[in-house]
Amino acid sequence: MASRGMQLTVYHSSQLTHLLSSQTTSRLKGVFRVGSIPDKPTGARMHLYTSVMGADYRAFVEVVFENHEKLMQSWHLDGYSFFVVGMDGGVWSPARRKQYNLRDAISRCNTQVYPKSWTAVYIALDNVGMWNFRTEFWARQYLGQQFYLRVYTPVKSIRDELLIPKNALRCGRASGRSTRPI
Repeated sequence: MASRGMQLTVYHSSQLTHLLSSQTTSRLKGVFRVGSIPDKPTGARMHLYTSVMGADYRAFVEVVFENHEKLMQSWHLDGYSFFVVGMDGGVWSPARRKQYNLRDAISRCNTQVYPKSWTAVYIALDNVGMWNFRTEFWARQYLGQQFYLRVYTPVKSIRDELLIPKNALRCGRASGRSTRPI
């Protein structure tokens, strides 16, 4: 995903139904769609949607943030640490991967994208679930500069992801529904 400041074509719109509850509650469809945001800005007309990117469990993902603005951006990933492998001024291109620091990259859950610059991070997806990647500027977050990363595995195991407790409060369309198949 490339974040070009306000050039995103899909702005995140929060749901009344918790995304993880909608995923685990049987027969609850239409809360979000995996793959609702493109890998690169397309120039298409902007619209609101619950932005969810899908990824496979134990995959290794590269995320590149580009900042074409005069303000510094700060990004945070809930529930994960990632490796900041590169940052530089100008526009990112695949040729920039040759400059990445793959030997002793710093593990963090926040990163900065300096004005007129880019930052690249690698994420080892070793934790199944739904994780929020968002700007640290509240006004931008409110305006939709965030997305969810859904880390999926077809294997159901409490080693990889615990069940939602039976006494968990459910809201929105999940209210009053069971989150367990049993």
